[in-house]
Amino acid sequence: MKRKIIAYLVLVIVCLNTSAQNLSSSEIYLQLKKIKNTASVLYIAAHPDDENNGLLPYLAKEKLYRTAYLSLTRGDGGQNLIGNEQGIELGMIRTQELLAARKIDGCEQYFSTAYEFGFSKNAKEALSIWDKEKVLSDVVWVIRKFQPDIIITRFPGDARAGHGHHAASSIIANEAFYAAADSTKFPEQFRYGVRPWQAKRILWNSFNFDGNNTTNNNQIKLDAGVYNALLGESYGEIGGEARSMHKSQGEGRPRRKGSIMEYFTSTGGDTAKNDLMDGIITDWNKDSNGKEINEAIDKIIANYNVEHPENSVKPLVELYKKVHQLWPTRATWLNKKLDEIQDLIINCSGLFAEATTQDEFALKGDTVNVSCFVNNRNASNVTFKGVYIQGHTLDTTKALEKNANQTYNLKVEILQPLEETQTQPYWLQLPQTIGNFTVAEQNLVGRAWNEALLSATFTIRVEDVDFYVTKPVQYKYVDPVKGEVTQPFVMMPHVSISVSPHVTLLNLLPKNKIINTDTFFINYQSNFSGKNIPVNLYVLQDTIKTVFENKLMDFEKNKSDRIAIPVKKFYNSLKGNAIEVAMRFKVNGKDYVYNQYFATIQYNHIPNIHYFFKDKIKFVNDEVKTVGKKIGYIQGPGDRVPDAVKQMGYDLKFLNEGDIKIEDLKQFDAIIIGIRAYNIYEWLTDKNDVLNEYVNNGGNLIVQYIKSNQVGLKKIKIGPYPFTINTGSRVTEEDAKVNFLLPEHPVLNYPNKITSKDFENWVQERSTYQADQIDAHFQMPLGMHDTGEKESNGSLLIAPYGKGNIAYVSLVLFRQLPAGVPGSYRLLANLIALPKH
Repeated sequence: MKRKIIAYLVLVIVCLNTSAQNLSSSEIYLQLKKIKNTASVLYIAAHPDDENNGLLPYLAKEKLYRTAYLSLTRGDGGQNLIGNEQGIELGMIRTQELLAARKIDGCEQYFSTAYEFGFSKNAKEALSIWDKEKVLSDVVWVIRKFQPDIIITRFPGDARAGHGHHAASSIIANEAFYAAADSTKFPEQFRYGVRPWQAKRILWNSFNFDGNNTTNNNQIKLDAGVYNALLGESYGEIGGEARSMHKSQGEGRPRRKGSIMEYFTSTGGDTAKNDLMDGIITDWNKDSNGKEINEAIDKIIANYNVEHPENSVKPLVELYKKVHQLWPTRATWLNKKLDEIQDLIINCSGLFAEATTQDEFALKGDTVNVSCFVNNRNASNVTFKGVYIQGHTLDTTKALEKNANQTYNLKVEILQPLEETQTQPYWLQLPQTIGNFTVAEQNLVGRAWNEALLSATFTIRVEDVDFYVTKPVQYKYVDPVKGEVTQPFVMMPHVSISVSPHVTLLNLLPKNKIINTDTFFINYQSNFSGKNIPVNLYVLQDTIKTVFENKLMDFEKNKSDRIAIPVKKFYNSLKGNAIEVAMRFKVNGKDYVYNQYFATIQYNHIPNIHYFFKDKIKFVNDEVKTVGKKIGYIQGPGDRVPDAVKQMGYDLKFLNEGDIKIEDLKQFDAIIIGIRAYNIYEWLTDKNDVLNEYVNNGGNLIVQYIKSNQVGLKKIKIGPYPFTINTGSRVTEEDAKVNFLLPEHPVLNYPNKITSKDFENWVQERSTYQADQIDAHFQMPLGMHDTGEKESNGSLLIAPYGKGNIAYVSLVLFRQLPAGVPGSYRLLANLIALPKH
């Protein structure tokens, strides 16, 4: 009697917005070749988009190495080209964009707990804000878990890296290369199953971009632009497609053809001379039993039938059993190879399995119907033996006929200990520090995202071996435009609670009848229905204040409402400038307290993102005087400034290309151009003469920062006088001293007297993409600099022209206004009120 073997196959599926597909026959052939290769590479850099997108698919699909990218941060502090999300919301978007890129290039994705706090000019600053030991521990953990043969960094650990985070990522990676092998370093990790690991070498993938050529012919070099006939594309093409997933950063790239040379220098360990894997055994011969396995794999590859991959199922099952027999205790690389063999068995069988719901959301205590679907699409010897979902089991024994659909339904109750926090990304569940996310559970460190709320485990017998195939339970529907779509299935709260407005100016002059500063609102979205529910409502500042208790309220599913709260009764300016809210009630005898807003981010190129945040209302007590009434606004990407302009009492109208006409613009006291608008709207350059005439007639044109001097292939034109943007000129220290170079200038005096107090409590940075090569017509009233640097005066330029004024503002008002920084409102009011000439 043959010994029965139970195999655990956990397919890690990224929940993208298209259904999972089986591998094609050519992809299966490529994977057959890959199971013979036992080498692995860990690529390390600082941010999403720092990875070398041409090299990664070359390593994974041409050299057939197990390849992963470790990004120290999630890109939280960057800029957003596709929406108005900033901070942690942007970090979630960029995390999913990295996962989308990895799906294309065939690599894995990991992260540390470092928070991307904004641009940093040197590694010393970055490592002082990050908890260096914590980030080092994270990288050591990933190395010990992944066990790479070699490590590659994207950047050097010095100024050539061009960014403090870049250099810091290299410094940490090189330290971790040695620390991961040292049993005295972070020994607390060993109780979680890892052990010291020494990679063979660490190399730097040198580069030649932005005029900085760090390559030379003494370095190891390889051509990563080769063409793969099995895939029908080169790695430059694959890399271009993967790079284009970084849409929030505007990183769309061409699908490159032709030679792409990559260069490498060893920075630690055994020095490579001719090849990245010099001195490393890259097949099963790294083990004494490996010769037999190599021969078995070679035979499977030689006999592979492209039109009938199911013919390879039986020998793959025999290979799987042989590996189990030869290595009863297995190293990390062996477990990975077993997973790959199991994946090939499923794909050669043509087996498709999925678990879906017709609802995207569920409440705690709900019972959901999960549809479990299987189909054996090739003529393989496959038997379906059942499915298990969170305590619910369906047992059966049914041979799966070729291409016959089988559907089984399970009713699953969403039970404890599953909480709404299961939906919250794990790194956001605890309060963070200025430089790091807090992750208490060691086994979560490094992961890209949470596990699915529910998973379905299918028991499948192939030949004489049982496999457990685990799939996430997903929400599936058919969109009339997109077709079949799958999204994550998540738990939501009974009530989602927020406040509005997010910033209130309590001392706005002159008083504006449109802006109500006497009342703020608690908004709630009900996700259930119930009548006569006793509700308590609280406002939290330094203490908890009760708005009402045991008030009977009716809730209707999917209905929103709001409650007006008098500011004077619940806000004390002496006890801070922000307040929070909370709601407490009972449903079916269970007590619930909600103080967070349940939010969703939706973009077509990534799965829906659901998360919680604790909403606050921020009060500005400082006096803010305004002059003028009507503002025209041309919105840029990720632009949240218009909300602030409205809160200041101005009548704001959004403008588009068709509105840029001399007669139509005369109605506006000022026109504000949103962040990076010139970089995406070529018509702004084309309409420069019209905007100049608007200024000449007495209008004020306020241009917020631009990222480069180009829009596509065209040079940007702004205003009547020339200046250029220095992309490397910025002031990143948010508390950098601001010097008043022209203290009598109107922008510092009217209608608000600007003082050093107006530059207190700024967030993340002072100024970005400053101007230089500035025409003599411009006045530069402010000077500032980061520690150890010369003072720059390119953060604010103002030039009279005709009867009006043009201003270029690289001060990061787009961050300060939503954060409720008083000085940013006063400064913007002064820019709008620049005097007519």
